Amino acid sequence: MRNLEEIKNKALVEIEKASDLLDLEKIWRKYLGRKKGEITKILRNIRNLPEKERPLVGKKANEVKEIVKSAIDKKKIKLISQKEIKFEKIDITRPGKKIKYGHFHPLTLIKNQVRDIFYSMGFEILEGPEIETDYYNFEALNMPEGHPARDFWDTFYLKEKTFKKTKLLLRTHTSPMQIRVMEKKKPPLRVCVIGKCFRREATDASHEHTLYQIEGFAVDENISVANLIYTLKSFLSNLFNQKVEIRLRPSYFPFVEPGFELDVRCLNCLGKGCPVCSYTGWVETLGCGMIHPKVFEAVDYPKDKYTGFAFGIGLDRLAMMKYKINDIRWFHSGDLRFIRQF
Repeated sequence: MRNLEEIKNKALVEIEKASDLLDLEKIWRKYLGRKKGEITKILRNIRNLPEKERPLVGKKANEVKEIVKSAIDKKKIKLISQKEIKFEKIDITRPGKKIKYGHFHPLTLIKNQVRDIFYSMGFEILEGPEIETDYYNFEALNMPEGHPARDFWDTFYLKEKTFKKTKLLLRTHTSPMQIRVMEKKKPPLRVCVIGKCFRREATDASHEHTLYQIEGFAVDENISVANLIYTLKSFLSNLFNQKVEIRLRPSYFPFVEPGFELDVRCLNCLGKGCPVCSYTGWVETLGCGMIHPKVFEAVDYPKDKYTGFAFGIGLDRLAMMKYKINDIRWFHSGDLRFIRQF
């Protein structure tokens, strides 16, 4: 009995001295814990006492238990109320911290603008798979195995992975979507594909192993180069918010015939010559041409019935021209000093 009185007095002193809820939790465990609590141990050992002492000790132990428990509860309420009072002392008239809102990456900004322009011109907007088969990425686009043009689009192959006996790889351009769309749909077609591509090449200020490409193509009866020129000139004028002057130079791409490189009169110097255009007055912007008959053969379109044009534009290059960025590697650098400028 004397031991219980000492435990009670000791516990009440410790409860009064407790400065926070963590101290109070420790006191509760010390005296009332289910396994090692001092009062709990006494209650468990009552059965080992002489029969005459059991009722007295049991009654006293339960009284002490309730007193200690009640003291802990009261102290808990007191500590919580003191904590709330401290919070109320905050100066609510003081200006809060300015929240930094997120915003679009420059590539996303121009991607959305490109999408809206082509959508307004009647093009369907698609993306397509980033993991492609050798068939769609090369063979169906008139680049059979061993074709020298494959070297230009060298890519990353998935190790020991095949699909229907053809190798899997990371696509080097968005052109495979020409085949995928034409396999499922018949002309007339107007499609714009925007997506990420991968190429195995050394990086420098104007080349990156990961890039975004815009693929556009239209297929119908009597499509001509004039339609291609008008479409691209309209697109570029809308994108740069000014009339642009373009020129076509003959070039070779296996999936178009004839093929062209399209140059834009330098918007930086207006054709007078500057470092951006290498003092030529023109900036090489994209590749384009009339869809090759072999591509139509791959999708079983009737021979000589349809014609079409196709073009591929590097979205990163467009962003560099529009925002006057001098190094393509900035886009994937993760440097917030660069990103926060847009």
